[in-house]
Amino acid sequence: MHPKTEKTVPKHPAEKEIPELRMIAWETTRSCNLSCIHCRAAAEKGPYPGELNTAKALAFLDNVASFSKPVIILTGGEPMLRDDIYELASYGTKLGLRMVMATNGTLVDQDSIKRMIDSGIQRISVSLDGANAETHDNFRQVKGSFANSLRALDYARDNGLEFQVNTTITKLNLTEIPAILDLTVKLGAVAHHIFLLVPTGRGKELEEQEIPAEEYEKTLNWFYDQRDKVPLQLKATCAPHYLRILRQRSKAEGKKVTFKTHGLDAVTRGCLGGIGFCFVSHTGDVQPCGYLEANAGNILETNFQKIWEDSQVFNRLRDYDSLEGKCGICGYKRVCGGCRARAFEATGNYMAEEPYCVYEPKKLNKPI
Repeated sequence: MHPKTEKTVPKHPAEKEIPELRMIAWETTRSCNLSCIHCRAAAEKGPYPGELNTAKALAFLDNVASFSKPVIILTGGEPMLRDDIYELASYGTKLGLRMVMATNGTLVDQDSIKRMIDSGIQRISVSLDGANAETHDNFRQVKGSFANSLRALDYARDNGLEFQVNTTITKLNLTEIPAILDLTVKLGAVAHHIFLLVPTGRGKELEEQEIPAEEYEKTLNWFYDQRDKVPLQLKATCAPHYLRILRQRSKAEGKKVTFKTHGLDAVTRGCLGGIGFCFVSHTGDVQPCGYLEANAGNILETNFQKIWEDSQVFNRLRDYDSLEGKCGICGYKRVCGGCRARAFEATGNYMAEEPYCVYEPKKLNKPI
């Protein structure tokens, strides 16, 4: 890991518009009952010292709701290991926040699904990193986790709780991605989100299993081809160059990218870290995302709204003209931006060019 050094940059002028906070991934606890080989937090059973108690957690939600109404992803670790998780969900719901939960699914049963629904949780996400037990359980390093995850999704579907499937792509499961997508459709999911591995935490040990840049390009083009073939929403995460590919492919097909034709992909940006999204750790540290350990502040020391609006880290990320290397001259930088976490892991500079992108801009292109 590179030293977390930070350049001093001027704050944005007061008249500069602060981007809307659309989503927060909140690591409610780092404790986990699994030991997944790609875990960004290298999470274990715990306990972990310094985690926010109930009063501080509720105060955080109050602060968020006082100036924005983002989606709150209750994540971990495994959020279901937190005793007050349904209290937090219910409180956020009453504040008008859209509460969702990212769980590994192994602890989900009929009672917990009911408590999720009663507390206002509107969607859960469960990861399937293989189309079969062998591949998935090897990822999760716990035998039976695949069967438990499928059972959790059955409970959710049968009780009317919306769910999505997440899949982290590596060489270990690349050939199974079409089958995982098919399984996702059969299970009744509303969405399939693919994640391209960012080598942090235990995932650092998987660097050799990270697919080459050319395979990323091929995989993202395949993913684009599935848009009209499956009855669910598809999203590529930690793969900002998908938004470039979408525009390249649409232009070649003579299609205009609009919300009506391409949904949220038409109005969002590839890398949203510090722009429309942030991550809050189990101890209150605020980062652009869970993979980019550039500390923007701590909610126990600084008002969260102030962190979101004034953090030098966030304001630097919001200045697209500060991007370096080929990202800096790329005409797609405002819709893609490159993965800032991968750039940081590769160079120690989160404004450096995306190391896993094959696109080569020849000169400063007209912004897309």
